[in-house]
Amino acid sequence: MGQGFFRVLALCAALTATAFEARSQQNADAATVPGLPAIGKWMLTSQGVPSDWLGEVYQGRNLREPINVIIVDEGASSAEDAKARLLAAAAHAGYPIRFGHSTGYRGFIGGQLYTQLPQGRDDAFSNDVFEVSNNHGRIFGPHAFEQGYLFTGAFSREEVDPLRYPPHRYGSFNRARDDFTQRLDRSTAFKVSGFVDLGNALIHDPKLTTGDHDGMAVVVRAGR
Repeated sequence: MGQGFFRVLALCAALTATAFEARSQQNADAATVPGLPAIGKWMLTSQGVPSDWLGEVYQGRNLREPINVIIVDEGASSAEDAKARLLAAAAHAGYPIRFGHSTGYRGFIGGQLYTQLPQGRDDAFSNDVFEVSNNHGRIFGPHAFEQGYLFTGAFSREEVDPLRYPPHRYGSFNRARDDFTQRLDRSTAFKVSGFVDLGNALIHDPKLTTGDHDGMAVVVRAGR
């Protein structure tokens, strides 16, 4: 066999080791929630590492973007139906798909990685256009389990001022989380049913922070 064959084998082995290491790290960063599959604590980049809000430094520390919304759909007939129901509910609640946001993120649920919804080139769920201050987020799933279909989400508020650089800056995780879930509760069949401590508030870390995030994810459920 030629050297090219062994180089291919070595490359495959390296890729397998990298994937295993990434999956091990994701499992280590997953929260155990009674009655639900394991939930990853962070929104992940396409490389499988926790997202850092495009490198923003907040109060001297790097931001890390937490999962702060959990959605359970007990009435969907399939994964595609669950997606359709969620997209329709988000739009009805004032969070349609809007362009102007970074994409390519993933979420970890029940041992699997899920690409983000919405899936457009530069889309997110947002309550306003990207040229002004807005709440926006990405949702991951659906993951099928005993109760139905599970999604997780990472929502944040960005404050926009075109006269400064950079014009888009982190504002809040909690404000966006609460606004999105409360609007769902008021306007759709998806109702707030409780709160789950995912243990993903970084308070005393000298290098990383989750801003105003309190470690809690709001749980929203839809029945049949």
